[in-house]
Amino acid sequence: MALVSPDRSDLLADLLDGVRATGAAFDRSVLRGPWSMRCDDGSPLALVVPLRGPVWILPDEGAPARVAPDQVAVLAGGAPYVVTGDPGSPPGSDLRRDARCAAPEFPAGAGAVGARPADEDEPDASVLLTGRYTVDTGAPARLLASLPPLAVVDDVEEDCPISPGALEMLAHPRPGHQVLLDRTLELMLITALRAWLTRPGAEVPAWYAAHSDPVVGPALRLMHEDLAHPWTVASLAARLHVSRAALAKRFAALVGQPPMSYLRHQRLEHVAELLRDPAVTLETAAQRVGFSSAFALSATFKRECGVSPSAWRASQPAHG
Repeated sequence: MALVSPDRSDLLADLLDGVRATGAAFDRSVLRGPWSMRCDDGSPLALVVPLRGPVWILPDEGAPARVAPDQVAVLAGGAPYVVTGDPGSPPGSDLRRDARCAAPEFPAGAGAVGARPADEDEPDASVLLTGRYTVDTGAPARLLASLPPLAVVDDVEEDCPISPGALEMLAHPRPGHQVLLDRTLELMLITALRAWLTRPGAEVPAWYAAHSDPVVGPALRLMHEDLAHPWTVASLAARLHVSRAALAKRFAALVGQPPMSYLRHQRLEHVAELLRDPAVTLETAAQRVGFSSAFALSATFKRECGVSPSAWRASQPAHG
């Protein structure tokens, strides 16, 4: 049986499906005059989107980067950085986890220096969007590892389905506002990551290339399509008409871990997402991902994740 390599344009679907924003902060600022803001809140992922006028991002370590209105800056890893309209402006005070970055009202501790809120129609005013959020483990963790600390992505504006009018609505809180912020930031990040990973000359990570491999790709899809199935290396190899040894060797080389370790990790990722819903019991979660019992799931979860499922659930915002 010939194995068909999947279309590379579809490979990001599973990888990006795990991106989840929780407690997102989304700010739109209209600024004039020399201004500079230092961000040191430790967010594992942040976006900086200039809508009018270029901005500069000055990381504590690494080269500064200019970001134009048709570009998006993706900052990964939580390292401090400065956003400024002029790379010669002095940095602001540190932005901590409970502060907002680039908020128009510039609350205490926001780290804005020399900037004043401006009117939208002022031609020399900078208009800036910033987003900060946390991300669940799993595919996003692999995406994080594939990104540099600062990635400037070109031409995202052409692919992003979020209109300026929709972004403007985010400045006016209404019922369900936080969920809307979270989903909007997810969409913006997914658009930026897709552009980054598919750009000409991109260095494709090994785990990403694995999805187009004629043996490992189908194995990955089989596992993801039915996490609850009692997969073994032997049963996967039989479905793919290859030897167990060949599958195990090729899988480990491309994905970076043995097939069953990968499957266990994916099951636990899905459990972590399921447990954000208070209506899902541990027993139900165990059944959905193929654990024999809630006890077996709890023991594996605590061993692999360092906390019990109940403790992890208590630390998460409500499922939205």
